[in-house]
Amino acid sequence: MSESVPFQLGRSRFDQSTFFGRFRHFLDVIDPSTLFVTEKRLQESVELLQRFRRGTLPPGVTDAQLWQAQKIKQAIIHPDTGEKILMPFRMSGFIPFGTPVVVGLLLPNQTLMSTVFWQWLNQSHNACVNYSNRNASKSAPVSKFFQGYLGAVTSAVSIAVGLNVLIQRASSFSPTRRLLVQRFIPFPAVASANVCNVVLMRHSELSEGISVLDDDGNVVGTSKVAARHALLETALTRVVLPMPILMLPPMIMAALEKLPLLQRQRRLVLPVHTLVCLAAFSLALPLAISLFPQMSQISVSQLEPEIAAATDCQIVTYNKGL
Repeated sequence: MSESVPFQLGRSRFDQSTFFGRFRHFLDVIDPSTLFVTEKRLQESVELLQRFRRGTLPPGVTDAQLWQAQKIKQAIIHPDTGEKILMPFRMSGFIPFGTPVVVGLLLPNQTLMSTVFWQWLNQSHNACVNYSNRNASKSAPVSKFFQGYLGAVTSAVSIAVGLNVLIQRASSFSPTRRLLVQRFIPFPAVASANVCNVVLMRHSELSEGISVLDDDGNVVGTSKVAARHALLETALTRVVLPMPILMLPPMIMAALEKLPLLQRQRRLVLPVHTLVCLAAFSLALPLAISLFPQMSQISVSQLEPEIAAATDCQIVTYNKGL
């Protein structure tokens, strides 16, 4: 049904005002099939969109072809810099390249060094994805991203190692219970690191504010209140995202490992664990980033007086970021 929607350059073919519409949109964004697009196919897609913009489309081009061309271009080319994003750091590569890291985070019987390594690797991958998909319409110092990266790594490693030490010293836990509890440690570590990363990388928005737009897309002012809402929504998304990825696999594997087949064939545990993590990751990512619209709305009465004085609109919008 989506193929029959008239093509609009730079817009989504799905209704962004509903959760289901946003969910379908982000399924397109993270579609790993775009990782296999050839250079020739990419150039054809870019040329087709340029011809649409110039009004020189050849006869017979359908809306479905235009939507597919835009999907390919948006998956590979950064909208602000016009440069190709490295494959591991594209949103379409987040699941295939991130799943091995998730498997590593959830491995049982972690040593201190393995805990530090997997938490560092996870935050390094996240930082590269964030930087590669950043808003580059305004220049920002690399030091800001480096600060967020260091804060995320420090908080993730500190919490993971601290909880591991506490559990090891908990004399009331049996070895089986201790192993089970250890499997859930990555979630609080990763969730807190994600929030830390958002706050450190975007803290300037709280003091400077972000642009709010009227119904016609015109900037009516800069609001610190809208900035707080944007950061809160983004931080909540970053907490929800790792929840099913890091909470479901330990519970599922605890049940599956009791099956006679896995009891007999222990070499199958890692492949099964990988498939469970892949399924959880594939479900969690589009669900989490679909929680809030990319362009959120807020009542003018909640904002600064100067915003209300600058527009007759009752509702304005702001870009919350991902």
